[in-house]
Amino acid sequence: MTMPKEDTNTMRALQGLESSSSVRLQAALTLGTTPDPRFIDKLIERCAIEPDFYVRDMLTWALTRHSASMTVPKLIDELRSERAQARSQALHTLSKIGDRQAWPAITRALLTDADDEVARSAWRAAVVLVPEGEEPELAGVLVTQLGRGERETHLSLSRALIALGEVVMPTLRAAMTDLDPGVRQHAIATERLLRNPDAGFEFAIEEAKRVVALGTTSQEG
Repeated sequence: MTMPKEDTNTMRALQGLESSSSVRLQAALTLGTTPDPRFIDKLIERCAIEPDFYVRDMLTWALTRHSASMTVPKLIDELRSERAQARSQALHTLSKIGDRQAWPAITRALLTDADDEVARSAWRAAVVLVPEGEEPELAGVLVTQLGRGERETHLSLSRALIALGEVVMPTLRAAMTDLDPGVRQHAIATERLLRNPDAGFEFAIEEAKRVVALGTTSQEG
């Protein structure tokens, strides 16, 4: 008995996930174009080990094409993985799906994960999934990460805080007087960006450095 053409293409796509990066990209596209719940596990497994950014993004897209009721619980399970990429990519995919039933799984442990990529993915997911009224509590956790990592991590955190809006201001202002100059600088830069989004991150950082050097956190710098 011959398999229907669609099934043959799908099976070929599954095999393609183990091939070269261009073939893996096409395979992920195929599996998203003709979503089949039988292959959700395989897509999630591949996300955890896929080295190519573009293929990972296509795997995420393929997962968003499936029913959230089937993908979200499996992605939440992946957040407990010991593999950092598995946690990071699951968080990224949950942020793209946008199902707020995943919110309880965005724990403080993930928001403060030792791996920068996991933490950054958690911040992005959190601001998408946070229920109305819980933004101040989320802001309180996020500001504990001010000053962490290098430029890209700083920028990711600033963007997450800014996405929460004015609700972050009380905790941000408190951080602007922190004993750690790196925390103060990052808090000031974020506050400047919140007030003037067009200024750009580099300008805000340079202004924050000047403010910290002068020993003032006033609005005027």
